[in-house]
Amino acid sequence: MTASPIVRRLRPAALFLSVLLPGLAFAQASEPVDLDVVAQIRHEAFNRSQVAANLKELTETIGPRLTNSPAYVRSSEWARGKLSGYGLSNVHDEVYDEAFGRGWEFRASRVELIAPRELPIHALPKAWTPGTPGPVEGELVRASFKTIEDIEAQRGKLAGKIVLLDEARAYKPSDRPDFRRHTEEDLGELQTFPMPQDAEPGAQDKRLDEYRKRQALVRALNTFFAEEGVLATLSISSWDNGIVRVMGGGGRKAGDPEGVPDLVVAAEHYNQLVRAVDSKQAPRLRVDVQARFTSDTDLPATNTFAELRGSSKANETVIIGAHLDSWHTGTGAADNGAGVVVMMEAMRILKAIDARPKRTIRIALWGGEEQGLHGSAGYVAKYLADWPAPTDPEQVALPRAFQRGTGPLQRRAGFDRFSTYFNFDNGTGRIRGIYAQENHAAVPVFRAWLAPFADLGATVVTTRNTGSTDHISFDRVGLPGFQFVQDPADYFSHVHHTHLDTYDHVVPDDLKQAAAIIASFAYHAAMRDDRLPRKPFTERDE
Repeated sequence: MTASPIVRRLRPAALFLSVLLPGLAFAQASEPVDLDVVAQIRHEAFNRSQVAANLKELTETIGPRLTNSPAYVRSSEWARGKLSGYGLSNVHDEVYDEAFGRGWEFRASRVELIAPRELPIHALPKAWTPGTPGPVEGELVRASFKTIEDIEAQRGKLAGKIVLLDEARAYKPSDRPDFRRHTEEDLGELQTFPMPQDAEPGAQDKRLDEYRKRQALVRALNTFFAEEGVLATLSISSWDNGIVRVMGGGGRKAGDPEGVPDLVVAAEHYNQLVRAVDSKQAPRLRVDVQARFTSDTDLPATNTFAELRGSSKANETVIIGAHLDSWHTGTGAADNGAGVVVMMEAMRILKAIDARPKRTIRIALWGGEEQGLHGSAGYVAKYLADWPAPTDPEQVALPRAFQRGTGPLQRRAGFDRFSTYFNFDNGTGRIRGIYAQENHAAVPVFRAWLAPFADLGATVVTTRNTGSTDHISFDRVGLPGFQFVQDPADYFSHVHHTHLDTYDHVVPDDLKQAAAIIASFAYHAAMRDDRLPRKPFTERDE
């Protein structure tokens, strides 16, 4: 590629990088690293960043983005507009599930203890649960439902009541800082590989059986509470210190029992309510939940894509991605608005510096991640590989990423044209390295690509696996899919799936660093003579 004026201006910076960073010359000898392009990427990322402005728009103008909610639709329109404005091609939405579920939105909730004294209660509704028809008042009672058999013991007793479903929980003071960076000790430990423990015989079947039982109990309870005339149900937040951690409930799919208004209560308030019932104070609550289904039928669910078209290997793809959906009580800033704007910024940077990759670089903004990696799993199944669809109704009811197929893996046309996937979905924390997912052949490649970013704290290539986000959809079919090692920040102390997932809990400088590294990784993956190495894979890995 002919050097642009920016390249010529930044050659001294590239030379500085090669002198400053130990081991870079050796790394380049084994895996080419284009320091001119790295220097351009860094300059664009650190001097003309759009991550903070984009994150404010996404989270504070559009807000939370529950899959198939009106706000999710607006966020997809917003992302397409931005990506088109960057000059990217093939900007479009694509359906991954024709009938994912109904639309739902939440506007406000108010819960108050009104007897024997007055107290505002901090509580928020679960997604896909109905609101109240205005304020409702009722006596507060306790009931335990561990199995379906417990339902019959409560029949006829709960009409007009507001029901506490959990036990009180003792407060546990935190023994770790609220916000933290990885220490050198942490990073050193990450570079060891823990020996996998032998799984107990039938452990996976046991987990699936427990999952099915929980789902069956939820459906039965939703039906029972509605038939019984329960006004609302309350559960305790899984986190302390006033943090309300909320996900889904009710009936996402049309035809599923919706249940009754179902809220999660801050632990310190919930414990007071339990004690009030146990001491026979006859507590009463007023509950007002403004939440509603926005459709009566299941709607199609979509992912959003855009591309920087390749040249000599344009039919091969490098994909970078993050999930666009979020839960509904915060604004989805860390989970995963941060990932969305980082990946959009990586694409903007590459276009801005006039990068000319050999392979096509595609950005994917996934839907339905929070409900089980639906968007990425649907894409992989359609274009790359999947097992034959299960016929067991219980398997069919599972998210695709957790289903057991029947028969051998079926490789699609895109399987051999796919190079790699990079994901960003662990909150705001700056990148400290990358999980190689036991792909040992990729380790020296990643070390070379990380070397120009050692001065920004990104040095670690760990052979360990990490899970629970969209790279797993690729990894599970034997394709290279990776998540970056990120500083913990306050992701698992304040933010993850809570009402505190807001812009104030994001560090824009971390996102600038991440965008630069991911732009460089995507570029170098797209420029390799060969696609990224694949680890050994057999059918039994599923």
